[in-house]
Amino acid sequence: MIVLDTHALIWAIEDERRLGADARAKITAAEQEDGIGISAITPWEIALLVEKGRLRLSREVREWIMAVLSLPAIALLPIEPAIAIESARLPGAFHADPADRFIVATARHYGVPLLTADYAILTYAAGSHVQTIDALR
Repeated sequence: MIVLDTHALIWAIEDERRLGADARAKITAAEQEDGIGISAITPWEIALLVEKGRLRLSREVREWIMAVLSLPAIALLPIEPAIAIESARLPGAFHADPADRFIVATARHYGVPLLTADYAILTYAAGSHVQTIDALR
């Protein structure tokens, strides 16, 4: 399994060309093997971006999210108490964005890579705090 950061999920569904070849290959492999996880915070983050006018989707946000969640390879990973606590106690220096904290904590909790293009997360990963796959490669 891999966990997709919010933007990586949007790119995978809406505009796969934004993903690098390696990232696309990792997504395809995960679809065929043990699946793709998305944090339960991701639908909230997508809805917030749409409401703020920072994101436009190919259909209404609720319909889009429900369609994505109905895909057989996608698993919505709940925010369990351990993940919530981990998000507040991430080792090292990590920024305060709550969605990013929950997404990183989710990948750490499951011990799987996080596919992201977020420079702050990729830099954080360099300290061996979370496994990552660069979405642009």
